[in-house]
Amino acid sequence: MNAYLITAAAPYGQQPVDILIRDGRIVSIGENITDDDAERVDAAGLIALPGMVDLHTHLREPGREDAETVDTGTRAAARGGFTAVHAMANSQPVADTAGVVEQVKRLGDDAGWSEVYPVGAVTRGLAGEQLAELGAMAASAAEVRMFSDDGHCVANPQLMRRALEYVSTVGGFIAQHAQDPDLTAWGTDYAAQMNEGIVSSALGLPGWPSVAEEAIIARDVLLADYVGARLHICHVSTAGSVEILKWAKSRDIQVTAEVTPHHLLLTDELVRSFDPVYKVNPPLRTERDTRVLREALAEGIIDVIGTDHAPHPTQAKECEWHQAAMGMTGLETALPAVTHAMISTGLMDWRRFAEVTSETPARIYGHTHQGRPLAEGEPANLILVDPGAVTTVRPEEHATKGQNSPYRGMELPGVVRATFLNGHQVVADGALTVSTTGRSA
Repeated sequence: MNAYLITAAAPYGQQPVDILIRDGRIVSIGENITDDDAERVDAAGLIALPGMVDLHTHLREPGREDAETVDTGTRAAARGGFTAVHAMANSQPVADTAGVVEQVKRLGDDAGWSEVYPVGAVTRGLAGEQLAELGAMAASAAEVRMFSDDGHCVANPQLMRRALEYVSTVGGFIAQHAQDPDLTAWGTDYAAQMNEGIVSSALGLPGWPSVAEEAIIARDVLLADYVGARLHICHVSTAGSVEILKWAKSRDIQVTAEVTPHHLLLTDELVRSFDPVYKVNPPLRTERDTRVLREALAEGIIDVIGTDHAPHPTQAKECEWHQAAMGMTGLETALPAVTHAMISTGLMDWRRFAEVTSETPARIYGHTHQGRPLAEGEPANLILVDPGAVTTVRPEEHATKGQNSPYRGMELPGVVRATFLNGHQVVADGALTVSTTGRSA
């Protein structure tokens, strides 16, 4: 179908209008639109928003297809309302060469559920010793512009400086996983297991101090300013990090930051259950931290939502805490989780929601056809959301292979009813339909 007539949708939660989509673009927005050739989509009671853009997704392929594939991960993205995802480099092999990032890009194109943009590694093998093939990845068919060793911190300041300088020459930026390996005893038998504080002391688990994140952010903000480069901070989790970001932005330093839905909602008190589903990197912090993070997102100190979708096989999470993998799924629960944390609390409206989930992440990366406003002539990447519906989280029903959702059994507000990718309806009434390449769900 090349044309859809969406009737009575409310763009950004405002007054209902009709939206006509044809040949991949929004051709008309207004009242009482008619088109006998278009498939009619009744959107009464639904909010229309730009398709969401996730700067931080783990798709695992190549090499970890037991945890996720590009196909299953982008199915999850489509159901969650994401029309573009950025695949982190910690696959096996690592996405540190032109060949690997091009492979990931092809897999995304073939799947057709959501656009996939590979993130290139900063260092070879994520080892933090030598720069990866940054120029080759930027010049490849994948046109990489975002580079990150996510899961590992680029701890060496000289290496980080050189990376910032190099990617600036190709119009790119570094996304830093801010974790001082020495302050967290990373790679040792005493590695940090959860947030350092009252709960870690009570449980006897090695603590992960907030300063381990804040020290790296402070260092890298200064480095980025010194060399005139762009810096993006992954999954900010502490109130102290917010203060550093506020300082940096007051001085017009080129830094942006993301926060995950789970760091907006969940606290380290949940770790008292010793359920490894709550083991994540960076760790769940305190109630004060979550409150400050929510306020910072509302005010623009934190720029965007990043899911840090991190699926794992069941055996990697249903085990003893110390042995469990770190990470949570997030693509299919991001919208209801953020709705619960930010919309239901009155901290933001749907217009601001579109900024932090779509328009700003697209601008940070440099997209020209994702994260665009709902307007005539713009690409038809959009979603329809039922704000009054409630999602009961059942991970076994998700499209992702990962069952490690921290929201299992929770009731969260907001359901994605439809997703349109480049004018093709890939999700209808919350269910996958047919991808843009014609593959059946």
